[in-house]
Amino acid sequence: VCKRMDLVCQRMLNQGFLKVERYHNLCQKQVKAQLPRRESERRNHSLARHADILAAVETRLSLLNMTFMKYVDSNLCCFIPGKVIDEIYRVLRYVNSTRAPQRAHEVLQELRDISSMAMEYFDEKIVPILKRKMPGSDVSGRLIGTAPVPGPSAALTTMQLFSKQNPSRQEVTKLQQQVKANGTGLTALKREISELRIKVQEQQKQLQDQDQKLLEQTQIIGEQNARLAELERKLREVMESTVGNSSGSGSNEQSPRKRRKAVESPDCPRKSKRLRNRK
Repeated sequence: VCKRMDLVCQRMLNQGFLKVERYHNLCQKQVKAQLPRRESERRNHSLARHADILAAVETRLSLLNMTFMKYVDSNLCCFIPGKVIDEIYRVLRYVNSTRAPQRAHEVLQELRDISSMAMEYFDEKIVPILKRKMPGSDVSGRLIGTAPVPGPSAALTTMQLFSKQNPSRQEVTKLQQQVKANGTGLTALKREISELRIKVQEQQKQLQDQDQKLLEQTQIIGEQNARLAELERKLREVMESTVGNSSGSGSNEQSPRKRRKAVESPDCPRKSKRLRNRK
């Protein structure tokens, strides 16, 4: 097989498995958004079978992920069973397109069969070969004293074996250094987190004090407003009383003058008659 073609096909299979996982998550979110929250109401809902089928597909995807993706992430193989991906797509499209699907075991029968066969074949036939390709497997086996695996690796001499041990030690030292660096980074992060928590607590205390001060100020302002209203009421009463007294005194001053004129006015004709008689 052409190596480039092999790489392209491996990449397509790996991307296909990741895409079908995303598509399943999207379908499951859409169905859960339409289902009621109570479990008793979900059983009688029209989307109950949809939810059961998607839950069964989720379990199949998790099993496939645990079986294959460990070796896919370490670049030892790709996601081999492409037919399983096609069957998962078929089930998900069937669930989205039909309002009243069949029961879960009827819809998922083919998927369960081919996925279980693929996982069994992978564990029995392919995983032993991949374990030999994993780094450090040959060295660890020979150091323990197990029989060497037949093939080109059996022709290694002791010098080559000891020469292979050096890189493993270097890798171990590198890993230890990385672990130490990660430990120091974690301690620094913990310190920063503790300092941030202290700052947040102080800010919360300040906010509580400010809220209490605002409450006290609002109470004081309310009391002052009540006092001002009382003073305004008293001022109005005083003004009204003073205005009433001034109007009463003015009327009393004008009344005796009018009386005098009234008294003097009838005497005037009498005096004029007396003068005439004297003349």
